[in-house]
Amino acid sequence: MTDALNRQQHPSSTHSVAPILEARGISKAFGHVQALDQVDFELYPAEVVALIGDNGAGKSTLVKILSGVYRKDAGQILVEGKPVEFHGPVDAQRLGGISTVYQDLALVNVRDVGSNIYLNIEPTWFGIFINFKKLYADAEEILRRLKIDLPSVRVNVGELSGGQRQAVAISRALARGRRIFLLDEPTAALGVEQQDKVNQLIADLKDHGNTVVVISHNLEHVFKVADRLIVFRRGRRVGTRLKTQTNKEEIVGLITGALKGDATEPTA
Repeated sequence: MTDALNRQQHPSSTHSVAPILEARGISKAFGHVQALDQVDFELYPAEVVALIGDNGAGKSTLVKILSGVYRKDAGQILVEGKPVEFHGPVDAQRLGGISTVYQDLALVNVRDVGSNIYLNIEPTWFGIFINFKKLYADAEEILRRLKIDLPSVRVNVGELSGGQRQAVAISRALARGRRIFLLDEPTAALGVEQQDKVNQLIADLKDHGNTVVVISHNLEHVFKVADRLIVFRRGRRVGTRLKTQTNKEEIVGLITGALKGDATEPTA
């Protein structure tokens, strides 16, 4: 995909804006299974992108490559136009500002909200003793910025609802200075009210200049939150649509192969 096309696709601006992150020609195989086949992917500042496709389409593989969990077999990753190599999750976080919030959230249920947000990066006195006053004050500030309403930063995470737990996991990523959030099925198993709260949280992240990728099977959800939809099928990117220029029927057609994609599809 050319730079010119990339710039034209930014959904939030009428002028030319360069991607903050690009993946070019990414391939990954597991034995004889080609999980990704020369995939391009780009993200712009302050947008919400839905990454969608059926099981085995390659979504999770791409996310794990961008997160530093998997190493790509071929291709290139660029951050603000500069090539980078992610040898692990720490590199993805440090070089790309990328944080992934998986479905299990990886929270510590027996610890409170503030402690979870600053887990392993707690502010200290003299580098030895945890400064709990600052920890809770900083946690409250992050929740305020994201308009997250919780009973207290001192309540144990295990006592929170699913939507509130999702908010704590995202707040933890924000506390670490991340600017690209990869959310894996963020509304799975949530009720309607909790889904609405997560949707508002995604909108607030975007309003603060962050970029959000939502990996989801739920078209109802992604059409509520996404600016742009990228469709994968059988390890290839087959379609990119602005939400305002497509509909669910077209997206389903791209996912299933009923509609011809924008790129050559693999042989069935």
